[in-house]
Amino acid sequence: MDEPLIVSNPKTMLGKPVIAGTRITAQLIVEKLAADETVEQLLQAHPRLTETAILAAVAFAGDKK
Repeated sequence: MDEPLIVSNPKTMLGKPVIAGTRITAQLIVEKLAADETVEQLLQAHPRLTETAILAAVAFAGDKK
């Protein structure tokens, strides 16, 4: 089974959902995209991110509504 891209751990970022292996919250990704930052800009600013992880953050946010 594939590892989840979005994980929560009380010891990381106060338990907020983050991209696995990073301290980048799903919320941060969604907020940056909502502020018209592009996927390419996010990838440049956060080299550990992948396009798949960004899409997972957006899907995660959509599931929570």
